[in-house]
Amino acid sequence: MNYKVLDKNDYKSNGYELLPYRQEDMLLIMGWRNDQMDFLRQNKLLTAEDQEKYFRDVIEPSFGDESTRIILFSFLKDGKCIGYGGLTNIDWESKRAEVSFLLETNRGKEEAVYREDFSVFLDLLKEVVFLDLNFHRLFTETYDIRPLHIKVLESNGFKLEGRMEDHTIITGKYVDSLIHGIVNN
Repeated sequence: MNYKVLDKNDYKSNGYELLPYRQEDMLLIMGWRNDQMDFLRQNKLLTAEDQEKYFRDVIEPSFGDESTRIILFSFLKDGKCIGYGGLTNIDWESKRAEVSFLLETNRGKEEAVYREDFSVFLDLLKEVVFLDLNFHRLFTETYDIRPLHIKVLESNGFKLEGRMEDHTIITGKYVDSLIHGIVNN
């Protein structure tokens, strides 16, 4: 399936590829989300039934929706799905969207791998957002327990725009959320 709002649906760079979210990847993604709940806006373990319902009720309709609020991709390296992410909270009038990204659990534990994978993902996503969609702005919200994620964002042009103190509870402790953004110049 392809996103109607995109001029192309296949973005590539050095063995990496963004493809519209593939149903065949949803159970892999479910496992990664369950493994990494502390980094996500997710408060319960997902089931296969949850994933199937999400794909059917949210992802599938987004492919043909010209005002979709979500555009998600399977993120591949050498043909293998290693992560997923894309755009959420899309505001078509203001031409902005929030970045979503999650890497396969074990790849995410290796600093050099995470840095490379996330940097390539951001480059491909900027192509989608700034060249294909002609949007003005991308932003992120990151819990401050993720210093590597924050470093990669900042090394890829995202600027720290604000801190929401004690914004959420993770493993019984309040943590801050950091807002980063980048505009299309």
